[in-house]
Amino acid sequence: MNITLASSSMPTTAANPAAVKSVLKNEKAARDFEALLLTPVLDSLQKTFAGDAEDSKTPGASDYRQMGSQALAQAIAARGGIGIAQLVLRHLQPPKVSGGG
Repeated sequence: MNITLASSSMPTTAANPAAVKSVLKNEKAARDFEALLLTPVLDSLQKTFAGDAEDSKTPGASDYRQMGSQALAQAIAARGGIGIAQLVLRHLQPPKVSGGG
C-alpha cells in the first residue's frame, strides 16, 4: 500500500510557498518520527529470528544489523508506515473552525 502524505495535506493552490514548505517539512518530520519508533521494533524482531548465530559474534555485526533496521524503518515510513505519521500530521493541523454566521 503506497500512501502519499503530501496529497492529503497539501493546499490545493501553491499561492503560498511558505505554507507548502511548512507542510512538506511537517510531513518529513512525521515520517522520520515514525521511522524512529519503528527502528527498535524491527531490530528486536531481527534479533528474535536471528537466534545465536556465529555472525552475531563478529565485531560490528550489531551495528550493521542496526543500520539495516533503520533503513527498513525509513522505507516503511516513507511508504505510509503503520499510521503514526498520519496521526502526528493530523495533530499538527490547525483546528477547523466553523463559520457559525
